[in-house]
Amino acid sequence: MIKSRNSLTAQFKKGLAMLILAGFLASCGGSKSIFDKNPEAIQSWAHLDPKKDKIPGMSVDKAYKKIIKNQSVPQVIVAVIDSGIDLGHEDLSTVLWTNTGEIAEDLEDNDGNGYIDDIHGYNFLGESYHEQLEATRIVNLGIGDASLQEKARARFEKDLTKAASSAEEMLMMNQIFQYTDQLIRNKLGKDSYTAKDLATFPTDAEVTPMHIELMQDILSEEGTIQVVFDQIDEAIKYYKDQLDYNLKLDFDGRALVGDDPYDITDAKYGNGDPMHRVKDESHGTHVAGIIAADRNNNRGIKGVANNAQIMSIRAVPNGDEYDKDIALAIRYAADNGAKVINMSFGKPFSPNAEWVYDAIKYAAEKDVLLVHAAGNDGMDLDDPENPNFPNDHKLLNEPEFAPNVITVGALAPSWDENMIASFSNYGRLNVDVFAPGARIYSTMPENEYEFQSGTSMAAPAVSGIAAKIRGLYPALTAIQVKQIIMQSGISPKFEVFVNGDNPQKVRLNQVSRSGKIANLYEALLLAKAVNSGKVVLQ
Repeated sequence: MIKSRNSLTAQFKKGLAMLILAGFLASCGGSKSIFDKNPEAIQSWAHLDPKKDKIPGMSVDKAYKKIIKNQSVPQVIVAVIDSGIDLGHEDLSTVLWTNTGEIAEDLEDNDGNGYIDDIHGYNFLGESYHEQLEATRIVNLGIGDASLQEKARARFEKDLTKAASSAEEMLMMNQIFQYTDQLIRNKLGKDSYTAKDLATFPTDAEVTPMHIELMQDILSEEGTIQVVFDQIDEAIKYYKDQLDYNLKLDFDGRALVGDDPYDITDAKYGNGDPMHRVKDESHGTHVAGIIAADRNNNRGIKGVANNAQIMSIRAVPNGDEYDKDIALAIRYAADNGAKVINMSFGKPFSPNAEWVYDAIKYAAEKDVLLVHAAGNDGMDLDDPENPNFPNDHKLLNEPEFAPNVITVGALAPSWDENMIASFSNYGRLNVDVFAPGARIYSTMPENEYEFQSGTSMAAPAVSGIAAKIRGLYPALTAIQVKQIIMQSGISPKFEVFVNGDNPQKVRLNQVSRSGKIANLYEALLLAKAVNSGKVVLQ
């Protein structure tokens, strides 16, 4: 689950809570002008150009217009280790990896890869969906030594207290918004209203100027108050899931799988169906669309890479992922042809981290690039108190043991000091590059589309760039692709805020290794120069 309680819910829903509580709806800052002229541009802001549009986009549209054009680019398999994916989605069904050596639903391992009926990937979760956090499991099962258990208990108790209080806050907020909205409707004598209607609204003790200002901000950004009601409902459900599953000591989500999740040799489990199990299991579908949504079907959205084939690997539940599942998922992807693996998940405890480290090194040997989301706690990953698993170092601030992992922080649609999303983790040593991750519009189960926010959305943007480079220039190694993405990015001249709870202004090179934001156009230019031998990477 991505950093602070994300798998398919927390990353987005923490963003929702911050969006409501911190006023993110009204924080588009210097980027607002382009959306004033073209409100629909917010749906594809990540593809815009920083120089032309004054948005920290990745120049995707520019790259297709000036470099890629209509040329045929070899396909690249991108494994999405995540929740289940809607394999029948109108924008994804045409971009799926298909295992041609396997015969569907014959209950045989036709290609001998150790996995039965893995037509579009594999499902390491079986029919399970809800799961505990790793800290909850450590406390409940007494995993690890006394030090680990003490840290896990402290985290568990902190999270439990926060979930309970936040659930109450969200319920209260919902009542306040509903009550204020109804008062405004009654006084206006309308079933709906606009920001213009509120410009001359007579305030009083019941509906104060602060209430009106908040409603105007929401309406000016979103066009409807219903957006906030939907977001509050999502936040309420998120905290309810925490209390009912993630932080419930006696909950056993793994029973449905039937394996021992703490035995790496117990590997015969799961099934070949990586579809999402319920509509709320949307995270993997959203991530996949960012990478590779069909660019030619005139529907929905356009993914970054029109040559990516999505390999769906269901291994991230509504709770923290198991180390065994992630280790086996990485190996499955590497063994079955993936050249890029997107990993939009993470957690602060990893009792079997060595299994994952070994899998990362195995992927490095097979020349696979792993793209990992930095997490959503607004914290400095260089601080020893802020561990984030998986990672590419066994001890914090040690040299990387594998050079094939690129860690991505998230950007908001603001070409100014608010450019780094307030929820995004950062770190001069432990975050490599930033990419668009706030208010990203992408695919959702059942042919739907929606905005979500998180570093989970930033990582697939970079995975899309990597897929384009690896398709156009297959001779380049995973390490070279990582270097190209980092070195070719755009370097803003201004300082930016980090840490939403305790804002501080910094240069981008103080909170990431590259000091840059990922850019497809510039990456393809550098990749071409490196591939031809005109440029040697440092």
